[in-house]
Amino acid sequence: MSDVFERLVGQERVASLLRQYALTPVHAYLFSGPGGSGVYDAVVAFAASLQCPRHGCGECEVCVAVSEGRDDDVYVAERSGVTWRLEEIREIERVARRRPLGAGYQIVVVEDVELTTTGASPSASALLKTLEEPPARTVFLLTTDEPSLVPDTVVSRCVEVRLGTLDVHEVTATLVGEGFDPLVAAAAAEASRGNLRRARVLVRDDGLASRLARWRDVAGRLDGTSAASARVARELSASLDDALVPLVQLQAQEQSRREQAAREVGLRGSIGRRDLDAQFKREQRRFRQEELRLGLSVLSEVYRTRLLEALDGVGDARATYRVGASLRALDALSLAHRRLATNVDEALLLTDVMLSLREF
Repeated sequence: MSDVFERLVGQERVASLLRQYALTPVHAYLFSGPGGSGVYDAVVAFAASLQCPRHGCGECEVCVAVSEGRDDDVYVAERSGVTWRLEEIREIERVARRRPLGAGYQIVVVEDVELTTTGASPSASALLKTLEEPPARTVFLLTTDEPSLVPDTVVSRCVEVRLGTLDVHEVTATLVGEGFDPLVAAAAAEASRGNLRRARVLVRDDGLASRLARWRDVAGRLDGTSAASARVARELSASLDDALVPLVQLQAQEQSRREQAAREVGLRGSIGRRDLDAQFKREQRRFRQEELRLGLSVLSEVYRTRLLEALDGVGDARATYRVGASLRALDALSLAHRRLATNVDEALLLTDVMLSLREF
């Protein structure tokens, strides 16, 4: 029998658990999993199952409303900066204490909950207090990419739901099932590193191969000058903009579909436009970061290959130099990966990386 959990690709164990949890829900759940594993899809499906009289049939108006972001009792909290601010957590608490308008629950979704522990004024203690005194008909759905960064006190008050990494073959099969050419689907799945959300954009991207080639050519284009490093950094930054085009097009189609649905029921505009715009911005921000991580990984493979080739010739002065240079380049790229987690400016990061690699 089909239900809202059928959309969770490669997560049969999690889907089975969520079906059981929906029957007798508790006040808080913590969803985690690697990028593209379907964490947000799992949250939306679970929210629908909590609101649906049949626990997530996937067909009724309640399920459709939740999946389209039209259920007034499902609140997706927004943060204005890199971290969760105290006033934002207080707003979450205020919403959590509302009585649901419908027959279901007041559901509060808080994404990237690990970001309550960072910043000038960490807000984790305020969130903890909210979780400790939950209203009877409120359910918190928290998400994180890094469970180890979430305070134990918060984790202990939640039921943990951990999604696994998707196999590239599963992603490929899903894309083929959606009607895409098998070769194109395989290339998109490989570039996405098992991230289904990202793969669904890449499979529509005619510029993917040329962007990957641009990253592979970086080492050969750096000639030791600052001018060349700056030029390459600018081109790579522009390629991040190019990568966003298919995603923006998909988002425009989604917005158009919702507006059409609203007109059919006599509304002038789509319901939840502000929330949808905020969701689209989050998706774009994450997609750019994932694109940059992909490029840095491709470039790391180039220097790793150089290192292996140089090791074959150890004893020769030139080969020995190339071993050292390749190791230093890999260190610089590893540092760049770590800096991405600090929300560093992309253009600045690319410039710093290209300047670091110019001698290698």
